[in-house]
Amino acid sequence: MSDFSLSTDPAERREALSVLFTEAVPHNHALGLRLEAVGPTDATVVMPYADVLVGNPETGVVAGGAVTSLIDAASGAAVMAALGAFAAIVTLDLRIDYLRPARPGLPLTAQAECYKVTRMVAFVRALVHQGDPATPVASSQGTFMRVES
Repeated sequence: MSDFSLSTDPAERREALSVLFTEAVPHNHALGLRLEAVGPTDATVVMPYADVLVGNPETGVVAGGAVTSLIDAASGAAVMAALGAFAAIVTLDLRIDYLRPARPGLPLTAQAECYKVTRMVAFVRALVHQGDPATPVASSQGTFMRVES
């Protein structure tokens, strides 16, 4: 995928990234991920609760792998926002602290910020919550590498 610029208009930027989110990454579509907001260096992604995402049927808690995918997707969108362009990127490292189980039946929201970009590597931190960022489900720190084509 070659780079091409994103609009500086917030609505156009969100729409362009939303298309990439669902069409270029089928896994995001399968999880029901929705790109809710995009800023200059940040992105907010929502994953609705679904029974197929439950890791433990007895508790109804969403599986950690689904939360990891949510964080990775939101972080990648934040990198694209910071770059101001679509670019091929890969996750180099993603460290996640699971702080508490997600409450069953509620959507999960990931807010990611790309706080540093070098020529080849972007640095991102993210927080997952269920409506209140003060009571997070998980937090993460990650690095993403730009792939030159």
